[in-house]
Amino acid sequence: MQTQIIKANEAYEYYFEEGCFILELSNSPADPGVSIARATVKAGVTTKLHRLNGVVERYVILSGIGEVQVGGLELQQVSAGDVVIIPSLCPQRITNIGTGDLVFLAVCTPRFTNDVYENMD
Repeated sequence: MQTQIIKANEAYEYYFEEGCFILELSNSPADPGVSIARATVKAGVTTKLHRLNGVVERYVILSGIGEVQVGGLELQQVSAGDVVIIPSLCPQRITNIGTGDLVFLAVCTPRFTNDVYENMD
């Protein structure tokens, strides 16, 4: 791994099948231990129930209000500053219950690759 600064490029944001928009901020084979993505869920949208195989994920809520369903926990409301820790193979989904975008960082260890994503809907 090299010392570097990665600049966010909004042009690379894409819609992911889960039901949210993703901007990969840092996700490279050169840094396999972690990936960081910005996720945006539009008002009224619930992402698909899914899990990640072999990857621990953390949601760091930046803005908006949501309800998260994770594992066996009761539905929980989340907002800016909250962190949701999601173990490997733990079912998860999030709903934007606000009127604006729900924006959070998805920090994955090891890094996220499409082959670890398992749709449960």
